[in-house]
Amino acid sequence: MASSLTTFSDEAKIALDTLSGRATGLFSPSLRLGVTGLSRAGKTVFISALVHNLIYGGRLPLFEAQKSGRIARAFLEEQPDDAVPRFQYEDHIAALVNDRVWPESTRAISELRLTIEYESASGWNRMFSAGKLSIDIVDYPGEWLLDLPLLGKSFADFSREAVEMAALPVRADLSQSWRALAATIDPNADADEMTARRLAESFAAYLKACKLDERALSTLPPGRFLMPGDLEGSPALTFSPLLALSDRRPRSGSLQAMMERRYEAYKTHVVKPFFREHITRLDRQIVLIDAMQALNAGPGAMADLERAVTEILSCFRPGRGNFLTDLFSRRIDRILVAATKADQLHHESHDRLQAIVRRLADRAVARANFTGADVDVVAMAAVRATREGTVKQDRETLPVIIGTPLKGERINGDTFDGKAETAIFPGDLPEKTDAVFDVSGSQQPDADGPAIRFVRFRPPKLERTAEGVTLSLPHIRLDRALQFLIGDHLA
Repeated sequence: MASSLTTFSDEAKIALDTLSGRATGLFSPSLRLGVTGLSRAGKTVFISALVHNLIYGGRLPLFEAQKSGRIARAFLEEQPDDAVPRFQYEDHIAALVNDRVWPESTRAISELRLTIEYESASGWNRMFSAGKLSIDIVDYPGEWLLDLPLLGKSFADFSREAVEMAALPVRADLSQSWRALAATIDPNADADEMTARRLAESFAAYLKACKLDERALSTLPPGRFLMPGDLEGSPALTFSPLLALSDRRPRSGSLQAMMERRYEAYKTHVVKPFFREHITRLDRQIVLIDAMQALNAGPGAMADLERAVTEILSCFRPGRGNFLTDLFSRRIDRILVAATKADQLHHESHDRLQAIVRRLADRAVARANFTGADVDVVAMAAVRATREGTVKQDRETLPVIIGTPLKGERINGDTFDGKAETAIFPGDLPEKTDAVFDVSGSQQPDADGPAIRFVRFRPPKLERTAEGVTLSLPHIRLDRALQFLIGDHLA
């Protein structure tokens, strides 16, 4: 789909941008790693933990270059893109380590350059390579990525799909107010600013309700309706899908003509620059998903998550080039789909969580007709907030996770104060993955579904050595993610 998102002139600009970037990096090898995910999937935590573990030599046994002692040092440098906000790594680490609070979520694009000095495992490579790789980590909201398919859709297409999705059982009650309002509107009536505003505000309220924990839905374009930033109140965000559109060209001066014009302005001034300036420049990509929250919300949320991953994959440019084509076009050759927060389950369920994500990713790859790149999955926790133990209940020994629940978290009628540690039996994921995707019955979890006790924990209290040195952030399978994403560039 990505090729249909651009015009010939767009492709010419992309080629010039790529050629310029290649020339700049000719004597200084670099890799652009995109990090995205839907709200609260842990993008900020992932980047902070990745950088912290590499700089401070964390325990990364599955990351071959670190395990074999070939990494001399890793350090931060100035990023190459002066117009992009810097990822505030130091602030996020202070929040995690000193305050033991999770850092603020990603609300805009940001970037950070991490440089690794290493010794190649190959004698031949050591002769011709400087043993230095700069990784430009690009952090951006997944909600923005889900806007990219709009580039290939007309306003009529957008309206039809939005109306169909709003009527789904898992969304119908949340969208009722917007659908009732839209049903009273004549698209052929004269354009009216207050009508447009009421429709846009009602549509945005419906999207925000879908995002709440109770539903945990993921496919919610336009993304800037959820994260407007400096566009809040602008005409480019004051539009809405319409019902009962005519197949004919809208009358000049009509409400439909106004909405179409604003929808096209949104694509031109918001979506297309994001695609050209950022997405087309990526080499590798990790997509973080909060499968735990979707599992808790039921099969409807899981089906919606699969739809979102399909849309995301369809926006990337997969493939492997050669020396000549790489001068003018970047292609993503590896994508990792990572289910985060695996520390909220006992390790006995980690393989099941990974199997669920594998099923989701495989179906999304097939639906997106996605070929030309390696796609892998992992169940991980970039920062492990719990440890494991066992407790005896009657004559049964239960595997539990132990940590400090966030203040206000509740389970079985108890509310936690954010200070006391507690042991929780999180429950087991089902052995068969079909159940979690079955939307033929209720859209809410049923009594026989995955009974997971989902509790958010505070970041861990880091241990210190006898010399007073703080150890690196603990994790689950962060090393495996690193090996897949950048390991081959350090070989």
